[in-house]
Amino acid sequence: MRGEEVAGYTEREMMAISAGRLISNGDVLFAGTGVSMLAATVSKRIHAPKAVVFFETGGVDPSLDELPMAVSDSRVMDGTSLNSGLVESFSIVGHRRLRTVAFLGAAQIDKFGNLNSTCIGDYHRPTVRFPGSGGACDAASLASAVIVFMQLGKKRFVKKLDYLTSPGWLRGNESRKAAGYVRGGPIAVVTNKAIMAFDEITKAMCLAEYYPGTSIPEIIEGIDFEIDVSRAKESLPPTEEELRILRDKVDPQRLILG
Repeated sequence: MRGEEVAGYTEREMMAISAGRLISNGDVLFAGTGVSMLAATVSKRIHAPKAVVFFETGGVDPSLDELPMAVSDSRVMDGTSLNSGLVESFSIVGHRRLRTVAFLGAAQIDKFGNLNSTCIGDYHRPTVRFPGSGGACDAASLASAVIVFMQLGKKRFVKKLDYLTSPGWLRGNESRKAAGYVRGGPIAVVTNKAIMAFDEITKAMCLAEYYPGTSIPEIIEGIDFEIDVSRAKESLPPTEEELRILRDKVDPQRLILG
């Protein structure tokens, strides 16, 4: 997806900066490929310099002097504090003394933040087959918190998933805890138009912020289930400094920004 120009910045730039603003110093960030990698680097370079970024393939706290194109890119191992592997990586995700935040994407999401990255249609006769979980189910199950990246649209924000790949808040309320997940759950969905959060009690998705130039009716139109918009506020646009660092320091080659 290539972001559209909106008042001097793109939707993709807004997504990366918005996600970065959700991160605090001390957070340990599990980053995937694409916008999630961009957002993790933005978090480290701009908003939370004492956060630690690590990758599924085992690179822990890399220098990120150059943005990797994927988690398999050797640059995820450049300047690291530790080079490990898959087992160690998921041990970090589930470490009980760390606040680990997983950045994930998916093809579908429901009102309780459950994710589908497996298929569209019947599992045995799908109309579209996706790569599947990879490490997403593990991260969604073990991390302290999950931030999801999605394009807004009724085919993505659905009443019922075609397949449950990664658990969110399951059926809402205390159902995630009752199923044995001792921590975690999605805290935000960062889209190209808005940021969603989850009600503290019901765990149902709600509109937290809408981007400048975007209207609440436009956002509602892109969701196939009812959503509470009563607490929504307009997001602050990117600052000149945020955009400068993102463009000149984080991704000057525009590998992900496009």
